[in-house]
Amino acid sequence: MISFKKCSPYQAEISAMIDELDRFQGSLYPEASNYHDSKETLNQPNCHFISANENLDICGIGAIKIFSDYGEIKRVYVPQRFRGKGIAAFIIKELENHLTKNGITLARLETGIHHIEAINLYSKLGYYKISPFADYEADPLSVFMEKKLYLDK
Repeated sequence: MISFKKCSPYQAEISAMIDELDRFQGSLYPEASNYHDSKETLNQPNCHFISANENLDICGIGAIKIFSDYGEIKRVYVPQRFRGKGIAAFIIKELENHLTKNGITLARLETGIHHIEAINLYSKLGYYKISPFADYEADPLSVFMEKKLYLDK
């Protein structure tokens, strides 16, 4: 069973996962096409950073940056040894739930073109491709997506 916990990007095990993700993305994309937020940014009040936990193991991370009219999904990562269990989908759903609990009905994200599994997962969860948003510019190595969320009645 997967549980979620609000956490700090500076927590040792979490920080190590962020560093692992940065190394992985750095192997796929040039620095100019890596749009990862720093740990400092992820620790700001408008960010909600969570860990996914299975028993005592942290099996994934994810964050949402909250703006007035949408939330941007950031840093969803599940280490290789935990993949194949649907953990990334659980993380995304938990982040979406956080948005709707705060009255936000639009989730957006940027991912890289080489992250085929992630793109397929986001599509399966109802995300569709859009043009660059916010401060992003068109990048041939990026895919921009969004999903409309519905508030519980």
